[in-house]
Amino acid sequence: MKAVVQRVSKASVTVEGKIISNIGDGLLILVGIENEDNENDMEWLSRKILNLRIFNDENGIMNKSLIDHGGNVIVVSQFTLHASTKKGNRPSYLKAAKPEISIPIYEAFVLQLERDLGKKVGTGIFGADMKVDLVNDGPVTIIIDTKNKE
Repeated sequence: MKAVVQRVSKASVTVEGKIISNIGDGLLILVGIENEDNENDMEWLSRKILNLRIFNDENGIMNKSLIDHGGNVIVVSQFTLHASTKKGNRPSYLKAAKPEISIPIYEAFVLQLERDLGKKVGTGIFGADMKVDLVNDGPVTIIIDTKNKE
């Protein structure tokens, strides 16, 4: 699984002109799923994201996790995170899992985040044409790959 984690002061997801998810302070997570991803990847990624110390403490130092900070989350599935641009100018998405694999993992990932965070997590709509609006706070953007746990 690949994730782009963005600290936001606000974010929303709109589908067909209707806002379906909306948060203030928190994280917008774009997540891409590949064929080899499994429950272990999902659980590890949830814990890693929610415990990243990327929120400011009382001294203005990034020393608090989302759990410490008390912010909210929106998760948007994004197969294009697995784009290969090695050959030519048209990205290949062969590494991105097909919906029959990625939908159950995406849904389980959202549920895992909710369990770990202790509250509801906003989402996009899988496969929909979504408009994602955000104010990246900092900006703080972290890229995480469960296949490359650095």
